[in-house]
Amino acid sequence: MRNLAGGLECTFALRADVSDVRRHRFAIPIMAGADLSKLSIDRSAAPVRRRRRWLWWLLPAAGAAAVAAWLALAPRAVSVQTTPVVTSYPSQQFVVLNATGYVVAQRKAAIASKASGRLEWLGVAEGSRVKAGEVIARLDNRDVLAQSESAEANVRAARAALAQAEAEARDAAQQLKRNVDLAAKGFVSAATVDAATARHDRATAGVGSARAAIGAAEANARNARVSVDFTLIRAPFDGVILSKSANVGDIITPFSSAADSKGAVVTMADMATLEVEADVSESSLSKVRVGQPAEIVLDALPDVRFRGRISRMVPTVDRAKATVMTKVQFDALDPRILPEMSAKVAFLSQEVSPEQQQPLVAVSADALAQRSGRTVIFVVRDGRAVAVTVTPGAKLGDLTAIAGDARSGDRAVLRPAPDLADGALVEVATR
Repeated sequence: MRNLAGGLECTFALRADVSDVRRHRFAIPIMAGADLSKLSIDRSAAPVRRRRRWLWWLLPAAGAAAVAAWLALAPRAVSVQTTPVVTSYPSQQFVVLNATGYVVAQRKAAIASKASGRLEWLGVAEGSRVKAGEVIARLDNRDVLAQSESAEANVRAARAALAQAEAEARDAAQQLKRNVDLAAKGFVSAATVDAATARHDRATAGVGSARAAIGAAEANARNARVSVDFTLIRAPFDGVILSKSANVGDIITPFSSAADSKGAVVTMADMATLEVEADVSESSLSKVRVGQPAEIVLDALPDVRFRGRISRMVPTVDRAKATVMTKVQFDALDPRILPEMSAKVAFLSQEVSPEQQQPLVAVSADALAQRSGRTVIFVVRDGRAVAVTVTPGAKLGDLTAIAGDARSGDRAVLRPAPDLADGALVEVATR
């Protein structure tokens, strides 16, 4: 602070912010006679220290350097290609053609009644096994039963009439004989003999008429019995009930033409005639023949393989699908096989044994490696290559059967590098 004309020039330190102090110079006018003792600077205030901002930049740089050093020293994952460990069957190497189809019953029927009436009794349900000729349902047959009883009564009446006619014939024959003897002795006239002869002829004709009436009555009785039998619905062959189409109280008609009426009562099939219907492309017909062995796999039983053979081929081509229907018969039926099951059929070039139908764990031969005198495959688990000891077996096409701790569904390293070790970090290549 110094004197100036008309005032004092003072210099003050003004704090602009926490890290910078700027000095400003300005003039403060002082009137003459003013008390200058009040103008003073407080020296007790703590001096402002400038902070070192470069320290804040040092910490991130040090962290980045540490991360870079860790990445440089950390083990890196090896990029590898993998191949699946699968379940294979030795019989697959003999497959020449594959086809799909469905299990069907060669003998199948929708059981209906030839008569019309109300269903009075139903004695089977889905899954019931029945024998040929067994009554499985019955219609209300009181009216036809009455007609049958009437026809039987007519038969009895006709037989009684025959007996009466035969008695008349015997009497007429005896009377004629007597009259003939008396006429020979001259005791009766010729007219009496003629009358006895006519009576005998009428009696003989009456016997013939009575016998014919019996035949007609018996025919009517048989017809009535057939009508009664039509109300009894029987199984046409041995089989199993597949579905039920009517219930007790429904109206059954032969052609299901009436409103709210039913035609078939049940549907049944002979389970001993189950076979597979498969469509074979006409371009592949040269690969199949009647009697050719086949292997059948059902979608419902994927772990079971059934042996079969082509029993016949439908001698026509489906123009819409360009296929030929091929019937494949099971060598041995299983109770678990049901109609309408989806099936896959593999046509084979030769017969296979039951041992060749057993499942084996297999892997590509390029996944096998030698480590310390043992055969291993490197299975990828949790991002690491785990060495699994295996024993190679038979060749299954491009695969090799293996025995050991490998499981179907594992991913094995394909063509492992010689320096790939157990537990090494690996990264599966996308292509």
